[in-house]
Amino acid sequence: MSKEKTQEVLNQTVADLSKAAALIHQTHWYMRGSGFLTLHPKMDEFMDGLNEHLDEFAERLITIGGSPVSTLKEFDEKSKIELQPATWDKSMSERLQDVLNAYKYLAKLFQEGMDVAESEGDAVTVDLYTVALGDVEKTIWMLEAELG
Repeated sequence: MSKEKTQEVLNQTVADLSKAAALIHQTHWYMRGSGFLTLHPKMDEFMDGLNEHLDEFAERLITIGGSPVSTLKEFDEKSKIELQPATWDKSMSERLQDVLNAYKYLAKLFQEGMDVAESEGDAVTVDLYTVALGDVEKTIWMLEAELG
């Protein structure tokens, strides 16, 4: 089995994780206000988590014969996560909502990745998506709790 659909969803995942990490980095740099002391380092944890998954997905893509997108231009063109130039006029809640929206999108993408990989008989990729989905769902829960 060629696993072409699995390669495609893995490449989508590489692009979207790259853009999600950039969004969190932007949030990290531009946050101000109540909660800064705890949320600023939390963004570092979020970026580290996404980057760990990014590396796993890109390496899996290579392992099954694919070629991961790897440039900022490719990430921007392929990703479905929107990222605008930052301004200082967004509140902490608005920034966290943007991060939450990105994580909710990733949860849907990871479920799609599990379904596609399973349909092509790729249990290893299913496992990668399963672990990543669990991490993303936990982060969604934490962000929703923070936002009230």
